[in-house]
Amino acid sequence: MRFEKGRTLTARGFLFDMDGTLVDSGPVVERVWGKWADEQGLDFAGLMPVAHGRRAIETIAMFGKTVLDIEAEARRLEEAERLDIDGLSEIAGARALIAALPADRWAIVTSADDSLARTRLGACGFPIPKVFITAESVEQGKPNPRCYQLGAEGIGFDPKDCFVFEDADAGLAAGRAAGAQVIAVASTQSADNLDRKGELWIPDMAGLRVVLDGEWIHLTHD
Repeated sequence: MRFEKGRTLTARGFLFDMDGTLVDSGPVVERVWGKWADEQGLDFAGLMPVAHGRRAIETIAMFGKTVLDIEAEARRLEEAERLDIDGLSEIAGARALIAALPADRWAIVTSADDSLARTRLGACGFPIPKVFITAESVEQGKPNPRCYQLGAEGIGFDPKDCFVFEDADAGLAAGRAAGAQVIAVASTQSADNLDRKGELWIPDMAGLRVVLDGEWIHLTHD
């Protein structure tokens, strides 16, 4: 169901995924992971719905048929992604939404490693948040909810009092399992697909507005 104009939702904290939520990294992902899929004899189009939103090390463990050293392969692919910033762009409205939030009320929770995440955020003009949960922060990545639990703890709130903005199935599942209010961004999957899954969704961040009300933040869509 689309988050319609005129509707208001309320939370205390905002937890953002990065790729597909704040940053459109699709061109880089297609180049780096498309090449890897070819090397592994995999169908890239079939791989990505499962792999997107997960840590590289877990994707490689699941699908790397010829990989002998999973950790080394993950480092290699993450470095290839870090060195490739061509085509990175902001998801519409994302910087404006973050700029409207107090610095202690939001966090980023990403499956990318710290270096890659900093590179992509910097390339698209985003600040690095005070609470920054990356692949290194957890032993198990999305869809395990621990990453979002850590993000909520970092900004001082219960996950149930936080919004989670996500685009990938693994991240949406992690947010729900953490008990947060999940809002899907229809960037890497279609609105029809999100409707079929019963997700509350937005096409991007454009038009989202926040109103501070003490401990609470009201989110509306113009």
